[in-house]
Amino acid sequence: MYNLQFDAARPLDLVLLGRVAIDFNPVDYFQTLAESTTFKKYLGGSPANIAVGLARLGKRCGFFARVSDDRFGDYAIAEFEREGVDTGRIKRCEHGEKIGLTFTEILSPEESSILMYRNHIADLALAPGDIDEEYIASAKALLISGTALAASPSREAAFKAITLAQKTNTPIVFDIDYRPYNWVSKDEIALCYARAAEAADVILGSREEYDLTEALLGTPKSNEESAAYWQGKNAKIVVIKHGKEGSTAYCGGESYSIKPFPIQALKSFGGGDGYGSSFLFGLLEGWELMDCLELGSASAALLVGAHGCSCFMPTLPEIQAYIAKCKAEYGEMVARY
Repeated sequence: MYNLQFDAARPLDLVLLGRVAIDFNPVDYFQTLAESTTFKKYLGGSPANIAVGLARLGKRCGFFARVSDDRFGDYAIAEFEREGVDTGRIKRCEHGEKIGLTFTEILSPEESSILMYRNHIADLALAPGDIDEEYIASAKALLISGTALAASPSREAAFKAITLAQKTNTPIVFDIDYRPYNWVSKDEIALCYARAAEAADVILGSREEYDLTEALLGTPKSNEESAAYWQGKNAKIVVIKHGKEGSTAYCGGESYSIKPFPIQALKSFGGGDGYGSSFLFGLLEGWELMDCLELGSASAALLVGAHGCSCFMPTLPEIQAYIAKCKAEYGEMVARY
């Protein structure tokens, strides 16, 4: 259907490369960070959340990353191991780099913000020597998180992984995952993102993220023009997320759109990682694109209704039960258009 082949003989379903962090979410939410006094700690970072999400859906994931050589590094690795994510390629930093800390502010279900501490950061210490061909060749697909491209040596490590994935016929997923921290200029962002997008088989991002990726390619593109451009390179599937308006997947000259599922939201972040893990699960299972979108949309809704991200990634029965409940209440086509 979407001309994307996964090698069933490979033991890992997905190897991810990118940010591992720790989230501190306020327990006394609906207050400013200045007013909040109590926080709960979670494993965080978009690719880390996606790995946990896929593991809870029954997929076997591995990870290229660097974490701090301290108790927070201990915590991150232990959380991965508890969730069944392979940690054989997660290495400790050697020069005092610290794992990223993210403090979230939940002012209302619609208004949240994120404060990141990313100086002398562990995840950007990932080096080309940390990347090996054997591990990539053991996976059905490789996911590159755009945050890993923000600085050296992580940038070169990511591009080495892309090159080895192409060499070993490993499909590449590029999750643009833009964060303003650590980038020097918009030109730098555009150059790095475009290079990764050109190699990707699947691209995931918001309209803003595609605009950043395409900043050096001429006049601004519409969603349809963006999809056509990247499919003219290597992409088999281009997904553009529209926030509260849902998302659209472009494939083979066709488009498939879905609306968000109804949920009583607690916060406005985290949905994208639930979406990513469940959408990729559907692809790995060989599902129709609309079914992948539906699962992703439902998972995203469950995540914005939860206090955290990684610890609240749903299982497949939980997502399916939620979809069935929504359709029973709102109608069969509740999430589609």
